[in-house]
This record gives sequence, C-alpha cells and structure tokens, in this order.
Amino acid sequence: MRTLCSSTLIGEFFVIGFAGLVAMKSPDLSMATVWAVSGVAMALCVLLCGFVSRPGALVVGWALQVGLFVSGFWVGTMFFLGLIFGGLWWASIHFGRKVDEAKARNAAQAA
Repeated sequence: MRTLCSSTLIGEFFVIGFAGLVAMKSPDLSMATVWAVSGVAMALCVLLCGFVSRPGALVVGWALQVGLFVSGFWVGTMFFLGLIFGGLWWASIHFGRKVDEAKARNAAQAA
C-alpha cells in the first residue's frame, strides 16, 4: 500500500505546484497566499509519503484530497483533478491493502 499511496502523493505534489502557478495569475489572490497554501500542501504530500503506514496518515491523506477538490473554487480545473486524485487515492488504499494481504499470505505459506 505504501508504494501506491506514495506514488499518488508524488503526482499530487506536482499537480499542486502547477496549480499554484496557475493561481498566481488570479487577481483575487496574493502571491504570498497562493504559495503559503500550495507550499504547505506540497510539503504535506512529501511528508505523508514517509508516514503512509502509520495510524492516521490515511485520514490526513483524505483531508488532502478534499482540499485538492475544494481548491477548484480558485482554479477551476482542480475540481476535475481533485476527483481524479481522490479516485487514485481510494484505489491506492484499496488495492494496496489487497497486495499487502497477498504478500503476507505468500510469506506465511513460504515459512
């Protein structure tokens, strides 16, 4: 699960950075606000990569997905990308757990 979730988070890192560049052109947002929010979200993506297997990290990841979707109010494309990454996050957790269970079964059979 860790590999799939981390891959999704790294993809999100880049999407958030590019969305920050687009949001900078909005006259309603200051550059400091855009990069403070984008920077925190990007740092959270990188930090979560290391903590995905810890308790509570998946909940924080879901909060990040919701934040990505909500950012669509400022950058319209983020509604679509938020849905895509939300689906990828769900798939990473769902199928990652199945892979982890299969690995555990194979290790138990080999032992």
